[in-house]
Amino acid sequence: MSRRGLLLFVAMCVIWGIPYLFIRIAVSEISPVMLVFLRTTLGAAILLPIAIGRGELRAVLARWPFVILFAAVEIGIPWVSLSSAEQQVSSSLTGLLISAVPLAATIISPLIGNRDRMGIVNIVGLLIGLAGVATIAGFNIHASAWFAVVELGVVVIGYALGPAILTRFLSSLPSVGVTATSLAMCAVAYAIPAALQWPRSMPHVEVIASVAVLAVICTAVAFLLFFALIAEVGPVRSTVITYINPAVAAVAGVLVLHESFTVGMAIGFVLVLAGSALATRRGRAAAETPFAGAEP
Repeated sequence: MSRRGLLLFVAMCVIWGIPYLFIRIAVSEISPVMLVFLRTTLGAAILLPIAIGRGELRAVLARWPFVILFAAVEIGIPWVSLSSAEQQVSSSLTGLLISAVPLAATIISPLIGNRDRMGIVNIVGLLIGLAGVATIAGFNIHASAWFAVVELGVVVIGYALGPAILTRFLSSLPSVGVTATSLAMCAVAYAIPAALQWPRSMPHVEVIASVAVLAVICTAVAFLLFFALIAEVGPVRSTVITYINPAVAAVAGVLVLHESFTVGMAIGFVLVLAGSALATRRGRAAAETPFAGAEP
């Protein structure tokens, strides 16, 4: 990997590892719907001019049904579910549970027509990874927070389904155009619900700053850097950040919010990493996908 590729890789590991921390701070004073509306609106405001300047929107809008589907399962539904879940569980625990996305993708991708097939090694990895998820959740979730686990399950399915839809139906479209259009669609969809839940008083500075970081750094800038990373090291290598983001989320939660990090979380995360590596392993070289989907 070149020095530029390494710098981009490290940047993406951090940028897509810290959203859980800032989501946790933001939803302490504003609703999940409000947070998603602000994040998608600001992100679209930054990326849409770039997409328009490159002439990317016409091709994207020509396939609007699939773009709407992608926007819903990759951004609209998961981001609200994720923000809602973090009102009940810690940001570090959330990040570790989201690490199950590669496991879900192993199951979902073939169901919508992608050609990946599961072998014995993949199935063993899937079982190991699921055991890891159970270990993370089983030792750290209180009875009152199990609905949050269900919401995180929705997030995991969405994050796994989104890239599969993108690969199957939208792989020939420009990535910035797809992302900008998806953010804009979600912003429009949540405009009225967000207006109905507008906070009665001005949120504290740390909440406003968290929203700004999520929208500008973790959304708009992150996607631009991610596309540069794909161009530099290829789409397959770039997806390795998926394995590092949860660890960054856990460390950030412990250091900044003083969240607990238990033995069960550590053991479960190792099992999820090992299971994901085995579950997504391919027996022979496969074509690289042009885009790996949106992280939190």
